[in-house]
Amino acid sequence: MSKNFSRREFLKAAIASLGTIGGAAASARLVDGAGAAPLAQGGGDDPDMGGMMGPHGMVGVVGEVDHEANGFNPSDLLTDFDYGEVSVVNGQTVRDYEFVAINKSIEVMPGIEFPAWTYNGRIPGPTIRCTEGDLIRINFFNGSDHPHTIHFHGIHTHEMDGVPGAGPGLIQPGESFTYEFEAEPFGLHLYHCHAFPLARHIAKGLYGAFIVDPKGGWPKVDHEFFMGMAGIDIDFDDENDFYMVNGIPFHYQMHPIDIKVGDKVRVFLVNFLEFDLINSFHLHANFFHYYPTGTSLTPSEFTDTIMQTQAQRGLIEFTFKHPGRFMFHAHNTEFAELGWTGNFNVTE
Repeated sequence: MSKNFSRREFLKAAIASLGTIGGAAASARLVDGAGAAPLAQGGGDDPDMGGMMGPHGMVGVVGEVDHEANGFNPSDLLTDFDYGEVSVVNGQTVRDYEFVAINKSIEVMPGIEFPAWTYNGRIPGPTIRCTEGDLIRINFFNGSDHPHTIHFHGIHTHEMDGVPGAGPGLIQPGESFTYEFEAEPFGLHLYHCHAFPLARHIAKGLYGAFIVDPKGGWPKVDHEFFMGMAGIDIDFDDENDFYMVNGIPFHYQMHPIDIKVGDKVRVFLVNFLEFDLINSFHLHANFFHYYPTGTSLTPSEFTDTIMQTQAQRGLIEFTFKHPGRFMFHAHNTEFAELGWTGNFNVTE
């Protein structure tokens, strides 16, 4: 793609030829409020539009990816917390996790395949969850054809930092290593590959969340959801062509998240985005309490929009007073129009 050919032009004019880029016969076509394709009126429920047209004329896409072939569904990833294989040694809780790095083709838009690098065949990788003070063991095997690592944000020894020159350094194809450390501090953290070039290894899918619950637990809520914000650089020009939460653009626009009026919701929000400096989260018709990094049980602000740069994260807590379908999305409009948008379906 020419540097003079904008991402928006790329999506509106050339998406039909993406098979040569993504390795698949592209069947996706974009729709928008400017008449690029016939639009459904009145929201995201028109079956002819694949359920993808947003309630405010946001861009959508016709059709849906094959979640079964991909091996993961973003609706499931919201609540798929991995507590590991649990044992107790000398009174301490020990959690063992199995991680495998593999190359995998993932359909990120209907008919558009992306040659991803993954942990356990999914994007994002497993959402590790534990309690402060637990001993964590991540048994990592590199089943791909490139050197990889796992670098965890948190507190641990030099040998367990998952970077070149520390401990085992790069884990070569066919080799394995066990990362072991005590989970601290409590809060919302992340992990990612730290092999060079770093941005490319992360952008191709080698990232995930690491939640450390406080020893007394978080205050009780009705729903806990994980959302990992990221982008997809289809043509490898170091510019994102799509944006998404939990691996697939537009997914929560097509599949709204069901909650009820009065339900208290906690969102673990992590920004894994590369190639753009800032990402954001905006909630319609509501405000939320925000806890940066989740390392304090006291919120820092009460707002409807927050920004995060790469690797920043935080907890969002809110309750809806009114029924209806309410958007959440990046408040950078370009990101929203290219996939980072969804809806909460709030019922009585």
